[in-house]
Amino acid sequence: MVTIAQLSDPHVGSPHFVPNLMNRILVELDELNPDAVLCTGDLTNEGFAGEYKAAVGYFSQIRQPFHVIPGNHDSRNVGYVHFEELFGERYWVRDIGPVRVLGADSSEPDQNEGRIGRERYDWIREGFDCDAALKVFAVHHHLIPIPGTGRERSTIQDAGDLLELLLAAGVDLVLTGHKHVPHVWRLEHMYIANAGTCTSLKLRGHTKPCYSIIEYDQGQVRIHRKYPFGPSTLIAHWNPRTGEQYHRDFEPLFSAPVSPHPREHDTGIPEPGEPVADVHT
Repeated sequence: MVTIAQLSDPHVGSPHFVPNLMNRILVELDELNPDAVLCTGDLTNEGFAGEYKAAVGYFSQIRQPFHVIPGNHDSRNVGYVHFEELFGERYWVRDIGPVRVLGADSSEPDQNEGRIGRERYDWIREGFDCDAALKVFAVHHHLIPIPGTGRERSTIQDAGDLLELLLAAGVDLVLTGHKHVPHVWRLEHMYIANAGTCTSLKLRGHTKPCYSIIEYDQGQVRIHRKYPFGPSTLIAHWNPRTGEQYHRDFEPLFSAPVSPHPREHDTGIPEPGEPVADVHT
């Protein structure tokens, strides 16, 4: 089994950042001992050098391989310079056992909106031209609107082209952050999992700080939402090869979805046992 912990949006340096939550997550990661830890951006709040150094102080305690991409807050105030100095490249390819992960920087300096750009499309195609058992794309900005986050804004500007590219490349899972609300979408054969903020109290509605745990085992993927100091709950479970979905959480703000096999009312065919109306013309 391959286990990956996904942290996102800690916002070190923000007045909403809670050091106790970060310290607790470090303890939980040590106990979990995943195969890798990913952070999908917004390590800092304003991209300042002091914030980056404080972030390094936390993340350097992680024993497992640590892979990170910047978010829009990290690219403020020329913060991408500090990112490259302290964390390395902003575009990378990693193999975690049978799992291929591509990480890409979607941030633009001093802008909340994101972008990948056509100049990166060939790199993405080539990166996923492999026989990996599970193909994962990690990016900070969300690709699809997230329920319970209010007016839609600051998504990836070329999201439509990027989604089509990822589907064509056979990507199984996209890991994102940015909105501070955990949610999982299914788009054809691909799942898009947005992580919540792990250590910030800049929250929407009743959302709580949390992080994600992704497990790949015997051809199946499970995503768990883990609350620091709290429980872990399964939010998605599926088989990427067969397309069979075993479980997916729905946004609690809305009612349960309709039956997967709704009755076609416009056929005029009554249900078994239902009396036929006497129609006069």
